Amino acid sequence: MKNVLVSSGPVTVADVVAVARHGAHVDLDPAALAAVEESRARVEALAGDAEPHYGISTGFGALATRHIPADQRTQLQRSLVRSHAAGSGAEVETEVVRATMLLRLSTLMTGRTGVRAQTARAYADLLNAHLTPVVTEHGSLGCSGDLAPLAHCALAVMGEGVVRTAAGELLDAGTALARHGLEPVVLAEKEGLALINGTDGMLGQLALALDTLDTLFATADLAAALSVEALLGTDAVFADDLQALRPQPGQRVSAGNVRRALAGSPVVASHKGPGCTRVQDAYSLRCAPQVHGAGRDTAAHARAVAERELAAAVDNPVVTSDGRVESNGNFHGAPVAYVLDFLAIAVADLASISERRTDRFLDPARNHGLPAFLAHDAGVDSGLMIAQYTAAGIVSDLKRLAVPASVDSIPSSAMQEDHVSMGWAGARKLRRALDGLTRVLAIEVLTATRALDLRAPLVPGPATSAILRTVRTVVAGPGPDRFLSPEIEAVVALVASGDVLNAARSVTEID
Repeated sequence: MKNVLVSSGPVTVADVVAVARHGAHVDLDPAALAAVEESRARVEALAGDAEPHYGISTGFGALATRHIPADQRTQLQRSLVRSHAAGSGAEVETEVVRATMLLRLSTLMTGRTGVRAQTARAYADLLNAHLTPVVTEHGSLGCSGDLAPLAHCALAVMGEGVVRTAAGELLDAGTALARHGLEPVVLAEKEGLALINGTDGMLGQLALALDTLDTLFATADLAAALSVEALLGTDAVFADDLQALRPQPGQRVSAGNVRRALAGSPVVASHKGPGCTRVQDAYSLRCAPQVHGAGRDTAAHARAVAERELAAAVDNPVVTSDGRVESNGNFHGAPVAYVLDFLAIAVADLASISERRTDRFLDPARNHGLPAFLAHDAGVDSGLMIAQYTAAGIVSDLKRLAVPASVDSIPSSAMQEDHVSMGWAGARKLRRALDGLTRVLAIEVLTATRALDLRAPLVPGPATSAILRTVRTVVAGPGPDRFLSPEIEAVVALVASGDVLNAARSVTEID
């Protein structure tokens, strides 16, 4: 994997994924480091000014009216980080923390925050040493940025708090830094503030979600194709000229995927022609591209917001290009919070339509000749009856997770911070929603592939056959009831890893 270069310009979603998920090495652009030093000189000049400057010679938030003498400013920054590292609850995933740190580093490298170059380097060093600060679930209101999560990261740079090593060992940060030959940073004026004022936690999770959705949207199209095929549905509705009548870009992409996945299918061909009495399929089959495509278009909007945010220099105050140090409100997470909530709605609906397709397989009144619940000996065996319950329960959870976090606000900091974004909360529930969608799609794939086996001697098309073969590497075909949970988990792993998608791509083009 190529190294990721962090300069004064934006990192990309792909950069975030490379560092957070795949451990890519981070390099710092020397020209950008020089610009960091230039802005630092402006902060140091203001530190000696008799006039107070927020975050440099004053307290913070509701305490901004207090002037801090020069001999207490190192303690001021240290106290800020320690007090704001007030998270609670379960440990946040390593990939989320790495994404958060990379994005804070990216902002530091813009030269708009006034930190020293050595402080920026410390973040790169921590990432490259694969030392991940322990960040906990609760603590961010999404304004002023993700304060508590970012403070836990900053605490580790100072040699305090707890980190997790690449091997998963928990160590106090000071010991971990020493093992890797790294020195703790003693923060100077404004640096503590610059390390915690940003939307990096929610933005990092948005970037990771977009990467996950690239796989899940395509997999949803393939799951729908499997279901259309195994339920003896028609592929005629997915014709490109019909999709072009409604020029929604995501819909056309999804329909194209379903159409290509069904191409050359003997199962589909078996019920075409003058004798076919099927005029229209149920909405969950016929309208799959419309629902999946709307989700794709939602993700495209979210990606546009993410890319603008990745180009932002979020801090308060900031050092402007002409040397001014100005307060601002760019740390408010609303732009990111809104699209995180929007994606949770799309994810819930994608899972909802998938579960409806799964349910059709289990009802002999609707599954066109398949046994009840796809059971080997219905009555003695229950088949996949309860797998659908699992999918239904997850869909119900996803509906609750689709309730927006960003419409909530609760005042803090003695009413100085009287409107907040709740973007971190939106990001956390989106991650849970993505896990749920993965599981619901896996249950549909598990169900549809069993149904295809039960259509023998008819055989599925090339793309769906490739998926069926992949599933059969981890789950046996139809037969008497078996312990079902491990089989569901095995297919969940195939969906999450992209193996289902890659199987189809080995045969045909899937977008």
